[in-house]
Amino acid sequence: MKDSQSIPNSPQESTGSPRPGEPVFLVVGKLRRPHGVNGEIIMDVETDFPERIRRGKTIYVGEEHMPLIIKTIRPQNRARLLSFDGYNDCDQVGVLRNQMVYVKTKDIPPLPEGEYYYHQLMNLRVVDEQGQALGVLTDILKTGANDVYVVTSPDGAELLFPAIEDVLLGVDLDKQEIRVRPQEWS
Repeated sequence: MKDSQSIPNSPQESTGSPRPGEPVFLVVGKLRRPHGVNGEIIMDVETDFPERIRRGKTIYVGEEHMPLIIKTIRPQNRARLLSFDGYNDCDQVGVLRNQMVYVKTKDIPPLPEGEYYYHQLMNLRVVDEQGQALGVLTDILKTGANDVYVVTSPDGAELLFPAIEDVLLGVDLDKQEIRVRPQEWS
């Protein structure tokens, strides 16, 4: 999933500690299988910011969020080859196979003004220009042209809003709200 979304004319706040309801950890990858005999493992990248995963950084692996320090990292096609302190051969690192890789939400840098990480937008109330509640943001679909916000209305219906300037009017994280202008279809 894409990590961030730019929304025009929206106030921005620093990331800092997670807001109530925000996740403590965010997925940045998935470990696949050992590579070679020196303790490297292939990681599928699940973030738009792979450059933030670098040597010396602490990542968290598996449902237990076991902290590991990245010893080496290098690209391999769209994946990355990682090694960790204390894991020196393929048998040691093999126990990490098929585990998700996380970073702490509080450790991610703030985005520029008007841009938000997806986790900040999920489950926000969506209202129209007059403040009438339309539902809650439950999913963000990636398409070729622009993202599409899936809003679940109180009656369970799904409303789709393209993430374009004419439709997305702003985000207020303090109010836990996204303002939209529903499109008129003729």
